[in-house]
Amino acid sequence: MLRARLTSKGQITIPVAVRRKLNLQPGDELIFELSADGEIKVRALKRKRLTELYASLPVQRPYPGKKEVREEVGRKLGRQLLKKGTES
Repeated sequence: MLRARLTSKGQITIPVAVRRKLNLQPGDELIFELSADGEIKVRALKRKRLTELYASLPVQRPYPGKKEVREEVGRKLGRQLLKKGTES
């Protein structure tokens, strides 16, 4: 049996065996389900990591590549600078 002590602020430290079993990470949430007979069930609500969301949306247009994107940004910045220079 695993035990945890409640602090004066209402906090507990979840035993490491429980954290490992539920694969709990910082930012994950716990859901407490209370039954009428006083039993409590705890479930983990896993937080999605940014890396898990990679490629989850459909591609709207093909990615031309880093070099092409940098060149396009450079051209746009150059046009903006030229436009500012002629306005003065």
